[in-house]
Amino acid sequence: METEGMSTASLIKRLLLLVVGMFAFGFLLVPIYDVMCQALGINGKTAGSAWQGEEQVDLQREVRVQFVSSNAEGMRWSFGPQNDEIILHPGEARTVNFFAHNPTDKVMVAQAIPSVAPSRAAAFFHKTECFCFTQQVLQPGESIEMPVRFVVDPGLPNDVRRLTLAYTLFDVTERMAASLDLAAVHTN
Repeated sequence: METEGMSTASLIKRLLLLVVGMFAFGFLLVPIYDVMCQALGINGKTAGSAWQGEEQVDLQREVRVQFVSSNAEGMRWSFGPQNDEIILHPGEARTVNFFAHNPTDKVMVAQAIPSVAPSRAAAFFHKTECFCFTQQVLQPGESIEMPVRFVVDPGLPNDVRRLTLAYTLFDVTERMAASLDLAAVHTN
């Protein structure tokens, strides 16, 4: 019986170590993913810093930019672009509005995550203003118009004639509840 008790205690320790290891891996997964995407140039993430380039418009070229929106699982907001697509000249600053509506009876916080396709064009897509830079807090039944202002760099490879800017909207209400006093926001 004692050897059986020892093996049970050993098994419990190993399982606890496994749980701790899985938690640590899950916690580090996002930073590891970001580093891998940056190193390998994948995932179509847009350039993270504000564009400092000159606004030289290439009138000889046109690029079609499509806008796609989706809600992550559990997100109940209505969310979408004002325009499905626009045609622009590289170097031309443009603004497109997205709309969001909170149909629920509670305050919600959302975060939009962007992606650009094809991924090799992401480095040439520069957002100068975007609702994705901050989290959006909407009261019950509230709607909001959210702009994204961007420039497609004239250095975009000539064979890229179409870009897709996609946003996925995530419900981060529970995650933000600790740092935001949602009850106070709800009553104001």
